[in-house]
Amino acid sequence: MVASRNTAFAEDSAEVEVLYANLEKLKLLTKKIQGSLVRLETGGNVVKHAIGPIYSNTQSLQITNSNIDRVVEAIERLRKPLDAKNREEGIIRAGPQMDDLSQYLAAMRRVDNALVDLTSTNLKSNQKAISEFTSLLGIGNSKLQDLLRLKLGEHVSPIEPLHYLTKDLPFPSIPKDRIAEIAPICVAISSAAVHTPHRGEGGSPALRIYADVRGPYITTSTQNLAIASLNTLKRRAADESPYKQGTNGIGIYSNALENFIYAEWEAINQIFTGDHRGLVLQMTCRSALAEYSKTLRELNEYIRSNLLTDCFLAFEIIDIVTAKSYDIELKTGELKSLFLEALRPVRETAKSSLAEILEETKRSALAIPTLPPNGAPTPLVDKVMHSLIELTGYQKPLASILTSLGDGNWRSTSTSSMNTPLDVNPDSNVLFSHFVLDVIETLLIALESRSRNLHRTKAAQGVFLSNVFCLVDRAIRSSPELAKLLGSPDSISRIDTFRKRATSTYLDAWKETSHYLLDVQYTSGRGGNRPQSSGVVDSSAIVKALSSRDKDAIKDKFKSFNTSFDDLVARHKSFHMEREVRNVLAREVQAVLEPLYSRFYDRYHEIDKGRGKYTKYDKGSLAAQLAALQ
Repeated sequence: MVASRNTAFAEDSAEVEVLYANLEKLKLLTKKIQGSLVRLETGGNVVKHAIGPIYSNTQSLQITNSNIDRVVEAIERLRKPLDAKNREEGIIRAGPQMDDLSQYLAAMRRVDNALVDLTSTNLKSNQKAISEFTSLLGIGNSKLQDLLRLKLGEHVSPIEPLHYLTKDLPFPSIPKDRIAEIAPICVAISSAAVHTPHRGEGGSPALRIYADVRGPYITTSTQNLAIASLNTLKRRAADESPYKQGTNGIGIYSNALENFIYAEWEAINQIFTGDHRGLVLQMTCRSALAEYSKTLRELNEYIRSNLLTDCFLAFEIIDIVTAKSYDIELKTGELKSLFLEALRPVRETAKSSLAEILEETKRSALAIPTLPPNGAPTPLVDKVMHSLIELTGYQKPLASILTSLGDGNWRSTSTSSMNTPLDVNPDSNVLFSHFVLDVIETLLIALESRSRNLHRTKAAQGVFLSNVFCLVDRAIRSSPELAKLLGSPDSISRIDTFRKRATSTYLDAWKETSHYLLDVQYTSGRGGNRPQSSGVVDSSAIVKALSSRDKDAIKDKFKSFNTSFDDLVARHKSFHMEREVRNVLAREVQAVLEPLYSRFYDRYHEIDKGRGKYTKYDKGSLAAQLAALQ
């Protein structure tokens, strides 16, 4: 056992010795490796210091090489425009021909692009080349402008607008195939014009050329319509009746101008782009609108000199021009301000005409030298009411004018005298009705004043004023527009006041006759037999109770009544009365006189005991006489 254990220890001891020996070898190897690493690091540092300058020089060479490549590329780019000049100059100087127009435009575009490249480099050495390219582009642009004038000039023969208006045909424009040629020419001209020192109005000669060629075409084509608008007024020189709506040529003139504008707008939209469209439309139409404005000014001068009869033309012009301005702006976005500026003088005249209508109505009524003694109405009434009916055909322009003036401010031509504040949201119908009422009241008041001065009797005054009111009322009822305007209770009340006053004036003439039928009733004393209100009147008893003096007074009353009544009946029948007036006045007289006479007759008819010496009329015959007045 001991021997075997020793043997095992001996083996373990030997293995330990081996391990120690290997460990020593590993330490020696580690030291050798560490020494090698130190030597390698030292050698690396030596190499790094040796190779560093070489690497830096290599990077510099790479950057330099890259810069050289870029310079070469820049030189190539600089050479291209110069090469373009030589290549395109012959094409551009030869001028555009229709068979090679696209080639010419392409050459212009290439020169344009080359000029853009040259100017972007900012190199002083390029100034000469830039100058040459600019000159070449200017030559080409000039040739294109000549071509554009030529192409546009092929379609500017004046036309007769009436032919197209009467047949409802679209107004001619530039043909589509010609537009296809013109549009790229205008683009090239506009692009080239950027490089020229004087670009002209609108920034491009193309706009000016288009306007210079197409503008006179519109002006010339509408010239006859302008002349016709003025000639139709001259033919009215001896006509004192109010202007008839639609009889002046301004409506046709305006329609033609509108159609020309739409035709131009259609072409302009296909030729130009962006803001240029509105600008070229204004430039093109400026001449035609100036002639249109001149025509309106001349019409306005004529209207001012014949304000009462031709103010209606002013209202019509306002209606037409305002509508056109809004329609054209809606479609093109342009020209509204030019139309409204042309309209301004006519609008001012129309404003002043309202005060003049009132003033002239009053002046005409007060200037009537004589009035028919039979109470017949004056023709002025029909004239004024006809004018008011005519006014209802212009409610839209009048609404605008009345609103701008303010309620009641039309009574004075001076804007400084306006004392009624403007309503921020006025009812134009109410304003119009107030104006019409003012005219009617002015007429009636003035004629009432004139009647008091010229008619000798109340009867004549009453008949005259009743006839006047009847004509006014008849005119209102005959016009649906006037009837609608004056249908409010306030309007009816204001007008009916004059009817009541006229009727009252006429009845004043019958007051004396009515007074003869009034008597004194006594409650005691001499005339103590007072009639019983609940019983039948006993004329015999009443007459018997009268004194001789009272009987004589009653006889005189019957005589005076008979004379006065017969005179008034004869005078009533001699008056000129409108049918409605005769009926109304007769009923009013009957309503007043018949009850009085019946009462008086019932009480005192026995005064002459049926002989008819004093009681000429019994109740039936008097009623018949009164009924015959109608």
